[in-house]
Amino acid sequence: MKAIIVGGGIGGLTTALMLRARGIDCELFEQSDAIRELGVGINTLPHAIRELTGLGLLDRLDAAAVRTDQLYYLSRHGQEVWREPRGLDAGHDVPQFSVHRGRLQSVIHRAVEERLGAEAIHTGCRLGAFAQHEGGVVAHFFDRTGAHVKTARGDILVGADGIHSRVREMLFPDEGPPCWNGLMLWRGARDWPAFLTGRSMIVAGGLNAKVVVYPIAEGSSPSSRLTNWAVLVKIGDGNSPPPRREDWSRPGKREELMPHVERFKVPYVDVRSLISATPEFYEYPCCDRDPLPYWTWGRVTLLGDAAHPMYPVGSNGASQAILDARALADELARAEHPRQALVAYEKKRLPMTAEIVRANRRGGPEGVIDAVEQLAPDGFTDIEKVLSHAQREAIVRGYASKAGFAPPQVGLAAVRA
Repeated sequence: MKAIIVGGGIGGLTTALMLRARGIDCELFEQSDAIRELGVGINTLPHAIRELTGLGLLDRLDAAAVRTDQLYYLSRHGQEVWREPRGLDAGHDVPQFSVHRGRLQSVIHRAVEERLGAEAIHTGCRLGAFAQHEGGVVAHFFDRTGAHVKTARGDILVGADGIHSRVREMLFPDEGPPCWNGLMLWRGARDWPAFLTGRSMIVAGGLNAKVVVYPIAEGSSPSSRLTNWAVLVKIGDGNSPPPRREDWSRPGKREELMPHVERFKVPYVDVRSLISATPEFYEYPCCDRDPLPYWTWGRVTLLGDAAHPMYPVGSNGASQAILDARALADELARAEHPRQALVAYEKKRLPMTAEIVRANRRGGPEGVIDAVEQLAPDGFTDIEKVLSHAQREAIVRGYASKAGFAPPQVGLAAVRA
């Protein structure tokens, strides 16, 4: 069996490793001229780290990332709404990692090159068309000038090419652009003095206005960390189309961002100074897509952000792509026919991820902050009089159960490469 993987991001690269671990051949095609370390900070949850650990990558992740130990949910006034341990401190058998997205991608990329060979990865290849027949699928790839550069043949084609997926567009040509809820996200990172345990994560404010801060790597000294920050603010009504695709990752303007930063009070770390000291940062519209009725058409299926792009809530984007890769590889390894495997993969993963997409639109676990701020917009003196511990726990734990990372749910054994 052979798979054609379209997209060289975290989902596509992890899929290549998962297939290799099960003796399934594959080739990966990326439209960029090179697989680069792009992005800023993300969190990868224990259920996804377990899969990467099973692929033998834990030591490399430890060298590139920070093991998150505590999560704080605060109101925009800086008052504590919820606090919980994370990763090993929460009872998981593997860590939660805060990491630069590009470094995580680089760890997986290097493993793919080592195990499959660099010749299995083709860059500068944009999918132009594919065709299916009884015995397999044929895909045609082109460069930026429109010149044909490669024809690939395989048993299946996996679209792991992100929120602007070419594969998804070909399966659903009338879908249109991503959905924009009017939220704009500014993100950056800066070497900064460590705060709290040096491995803690802070989310302050609800869905329509929040700031997030956490370390993603060791700093220039033992007392500092490369610290990721993000500011998310609603600037539109959600009824307008998203900004042009070419404006999705453009340099942010400090004069536009700083007035929003003034809305937050964050103890433990001087967020205003951190952001002011960051030499450059970027802005992104907060977009997703409506869940699809299906991902699979014959020998073609979707994975990761191509299948279920979601708002950056609950640390689930990259984690769910990794889980997709595991599920797809498992089904391909056990099925008698590739089509049967793709149907089983979709049946397992589509309903769960669709529910996460919908939950993230409602604020995900961070909805506990919204619930408190709605009841006490000017702050509180006793959180229990605003929303009881049991009520707050129900919001946070309910999301963890849906997303599959509550401690009782994470007992799957990973297949080692």
